[in-house]
Amino acid sequence: MKFYRNLNLSVFAVLLLLSTSVFAFSLPDFTPLVEKNAAAVVNISTTLKKTDSGKGLEYHMPDIPEDSPFYDFFRRFFDEMPGDGMQPFEKRSSLGSGFILSKDGYVITNNHVVKDADEVVVTLQDRREFIAEMVGTDGRSDIAVLKIKGENLPTIKLGDSDDLKVGEWVLAIGSPFGFDHTVTAGIVSAIGRSLPNENYVPFIQTDVAINPGNSGGPLFNMDGEVIGVNSQIYSRTGGFMGLSFAVPINVVTNVYEQLKTQGHVSRGWLGVLIQDVTRELAESFGMKRPQGALIAKVLSDGPAEKAGLEVGDIVLKFDGQEVRYSSDLPPLVGSSKVGERIPLEIIRRGKSKTLYVVIAELPNEKDIVIADSGKDNITRSNALNIIVTNLTDEQREDLGIEDHGVLVAEVRDGPGKKAGIRRGDVVLLINNVKVNSSEHFSKLVKELPRDKSIPILLQRRGGPIFIALKLSND
Repeated sequence: MKFYRNLNLSVFAVLLLLSTSVFAFSLPDFTPLVEKNAAAVVNISTTLKKTDSGKGLEYHMPDIPEDSPFYDFFRRFFDEMPGDGMQPFEKRSSLGSGFILSKDGYVITNNHVVKDADEVVVTLQDRREFIAEMVGTDGRSDIAVLKIKGENLPTIKLGDSDDLKVGEWVLAIGSPFGFDHTVTAGIVSAIGRSLPNENYVPFIQTDVAINPGNSGGPLFNMDGEVIGVNSQIYSRTGGFMGLSFAVPINVVTNVYEQLKTQGHVSRGWLGVLIQDVTRELAESFGMKRPQGALIAKVLSDGPAEKAGLEVGDIVLKFDGQEVRYSSDLPPLVGSSKVGERIPLEIIRRGKSKTLYVVIAELPNEKDIVIADSGKDNITRSNALNIIVTNLTDEQREDLGIEDHGVLVAEVRDGPGKKAGIRRGDVVLLINNVKVNSSEHFSKLVKELPRDKSIPILLQRRGGPIFIALKLSND
């Protein structure tokens, strides 16, 4: 019996060892990938100088004894201050990452890394430093293209972000907190993510550890190809929390080529405001399941109006590609060529229909607002920085709202967003006054008191909710 017991324990130990070995060998080895590509990843530092409005100011070290604990502090501070009537300035350095795309020195990074910089320094792994020239930037995709003077520089191979699958391994190289050429790895958590105020980028979501300083660095697949540019993190602390977002490389290459050839990025424009289709709305429109982008507003004299699109239409397919959520539509439109004639499959009053729209170039945000600011059915409040539209009869019936309220079509950075207003909310009362229309909404907002909290009643997901809002005098 003792022999068999020992034999069983030995067999168990062997099986355990084999299973552990198999598991270990199933994990990827990133070392060849890093060794091959690290040289093309760069560290980016920027300098911003701001001249003070005061002139002829002089700064003098206060009369503090040398044995005082504050002496060294003030000495260092005043040593850095200009004197003798010089104009004081502020010098700040920010740190980010990037990668070399071509042997003659084109570099990709994030727009927010180099924005407003007076000087950009690109440092290679071998410690060579170059002063970079700004080729162009694109705020909507958060991509910037730089140029350094060099020959036969190390480069990185680009992949195809459309081939990405959720669950596959990816790796990032960057300079988190200034620790250059730091390597972190994880998996693709989701694809095609839409983030607030970033409607034209279908972000890649990963759980790769990304921190301040990683911005602009490359995201690799296991073939050693760049499939994204690390751009944003979701965090409540400012540090990594398992949610990182990268701009797909297919978007990056399109932006890169346009910035190189024409100095700016042209995007397609449809000229509509859209929202998601809820389960209740889908049922009311005779749909089997919620899908598509519901048109809440057709902007005047835009491509959609010229094509015959109407408020209440639901876009199911754009150029043959399925639109499952409203967030799917802007990237598809934005990546379309200006002047291209594209079919749209829609549902109108329960019936399928195909329309053809000629894509126009996306105008400046300011131009869109001005072009439509005189219409009664859409209003942008400069004070709250949100866009609201009048409710259609169908929307009132679906939401159970009889005679007042306006729909929040878009929320931008400002007091409204800070107070908690979201896209899709219906504003019912402002300061206990019923909101009758978008024009009335604008009037009420203009009359709001400053530096005083006022109540706003919203309808959200079928239920009422009060929020408090305060406008400052700034």
